[in-house]
This record gives sequence, structure tokens and C-alpha cells, in this order.
Amino acid sequence: MEQIRSGKLAPGAQLPTEAELCAAYEVSRTVIREAVARLRSEGLIIPEQGRGMFVSEAPAQRNFSISAESLKTLPETISLLELRLSVETEAAGLCAERRTDKEAEGIVALMDEIDARQEDPSSIEIHYDYAFHLAIAQATRNEFIHGFLTYLRPIIVPRFQLGLVVMPELKQAYYDRIHAEHTDIVSAIVGQSPEAARTNMRRHLSNSLERVRALALASGIDQESEEQKAAATKLFAELTQPMPSSYRAWG
Repeated sequence: MEQIRSGKLAPGAQLPTEAELCAAYEVSRTVIREAVARLRSEGLIIPEQGRGMFVSEAPAQRNFSISAESLKTLPETISLLELRLSVETEAAGLCAERRTDKEAEGIVALMDEIDARQEDPSSIEIHYDYAFHLAIAQATRNEFIHGFLTYLRPIIVPRFQLGLVVMPELKQAYYDRIHAEHTDIVSAIVGQSPEAARTNMRRHLSNSLERVRALALASGIDQESEEQKAAATKLFAELTQPMPSSYRAWG
């Protein structure tokens, strides 16, 4: 791998034969085969029938990352929410199929905690109830789904909260809708109804997505011009300023 990354084996170059590699590195054929399989999975080499293995002309980029820095505008935030929508819809269905009674109780408890945090009339509780979503992901028994959402947690709401666009006078109606959406999701999970869980999670996240899309449209930043992108960046910067003391965020 180092020879490929360093350029010692240039794109298009043929790899030595299995026997030559065994001799050069003084290892068994099993070790060489495992190494070759890894190189193929990384997209660094490709097989050519009857000829052998060759270094890829354009090795695939395997390192995937999403940083808070990359989420500078509402359109980018929309893209991330669309990604969450696709992953978490299926996660809810798998959770309903696979959750234990203890996990179901934990998810219900998290929903109750969210409700309790909304009872203080003197403040606007801005949140993404992410612990609730992580608990659902964990109960899928799919380490990649849970790992992916855990990876997103520090960047999914970089102080920019969808709830921030909710006016104080609309607070109760907003929370009532969130509560109803959570109740539908939890009811499907407790009742072990995968399709209902998927439907209800999709509705919940779609509503969040539509709030951001509406904000983008109202701000004129759903366009592609440089001027509109600049406006998007400016608006996002304003939204990500430290929140007043009457607002609290929790994750």
C-alpha cells in the first residue's frame, strides 16, 4: 500500500505476482491474499482478467468526513438533513423489529425527559433530542447506523438550531407537534410495528427538513449564484451567534 501511495508503483503499473510478493516480503500466500483483498476493497488496485492486478488510474477516495466547517449555508444543512432522513427512517424500522423491552423503556424515558424540559414557560427550549435518536439507532443492533449517528452528533447542530426559527409565541404549538411526532414514533417502536415506525420517523424528520427549506426559500438562498451563496453564509453566521440567555440548547 505504501508503494502505491508514495507513487513507487504508479497508476497503471502491474503488481508483482503472488509468488514474487511472498518472496519479497517473506510471508505466506495467505498473508499476500489478505493484503491484496484489502487493496481491492480500498479501490487502490483492480484486476484485469488473464493479466493480473494493476494499480488504479484514479485510486478511490475512501476517507469520508463531514465537518462543522462544511455546513456554512442552509443548502448544505438541508443536504445533511436529507442524509439523516434516509438513515434514520430505516433505523426506526429496525429498532421496532429488534429492540428489547429495556431499550423500549429507555426510549420512552427519553421522550418523557424531552417533554419535561419543555415545561418551563420562561424559556424557549431549543433542542434536537439527539439522545432520543441515538437510543433508537442503538436498538437497531447495527453498529454502523449507531456509529454514523454518533459521528454526526458534534456537528449536526453547530449552534444552528432549527428551533431557533420558532417564534416564542409559537412555542407551545411547536412543542405540541414535536410531542405528537415523538409519541407516534415511540408507539410504533413499543408496539413493534416496523412500517409504522419508518413512516412516523420520516414524517418527524421531514417536518424539520421542510422548516429549513422554507427558511432557505424565504431568504432567497436556494439559488446557485455567488450572490445568493454569500447571502446564505451571512444568514447562517447570524443564526449561529451565541443564543440569548432565554434560550437553552441541549443535545
